[in-house]
Amino acid sequence: MAVNMNSHQNAASGRNSSRHGHHHQARRYQARRHQAPMSEINVTPMVDVMLVLLIVFMVAAPLLTVGVPVNLPKSAAKPLTGDSEPLAITVKADGKVFLQDTAIEASNLVVKLRAIAGTGYEERIYVRGDKDVAYGDVADIVARINAAGFSKVALVTDLKSSQGKK
Repeated sequence: MAVNMNSHQNAASGRNSSRHGHHHQARRYQARRHQAPMSEINVTPMVDVMLVLLIVFMVAAPLLTVGVPVNLPKSAAKPLTGDSEPLAITVKADGKVFLQDTAIEASNLVVKLRAIAGTGYEERIYVRGDKDVAYGDVADIVARINAAGFSKVALVTDLKSSQGKK
């Protein structure tokens, strides 16, 4: 019985001529087993995915807000803005009343102001009375403004340049 001594030595040492690479794999496995496990997470792929999602949503968001296409009617009216000129009523020294820059009879003031209130004007009305106008005349104008449905009324005055002057 002839026994190949090389095959016994190979078998005893873990080397098999047909499985020459097996020993190297076992050594690599043992080396991995003795290393500490990886303790940090690689966040680069996650950041890449988040940036791609951010770009997709930035592109898609404006498309979602378009809404249903509609042919809007044309209008001759100017757009409403919050920067509209405040409504001012002026009482001159001779007793004439002006709504903005237009002269108006005091008796027609309530009718005009109700028409203005019908347009949705709810802002403060400024009363500019000349200093020589009787207090009663200005009070009459304020009463007419209240009768038209406006409760926000302000009296316009000039600031005194110094306290000592009269």
